[in-house]
Amino acid sequence: MKSQQHNQGELKELKVKIERDIVDTLERMSANTGITLDELVVIALKRFRASHGDYDGTTPKAE
Repeated sequence: MKSQQHNQGELKELKVKIERDIVDTLERMSANTGITLDELVVIALKRFRASHGDYDGTTPKAE
């Protein structure tokens, strides 16, 4: 997983306000792993997207 490339290609900035505790945790994780903060956020968002295709309308609906 650490060798997987994220945040490649055309980039677009997203400015969000999130709880301080989450930011502090991500900063610690970045310091502990050497993975940039941007990269950690992209990984987290990609995992969220993969788990919640229903939010995007990309999962089949139960009949």
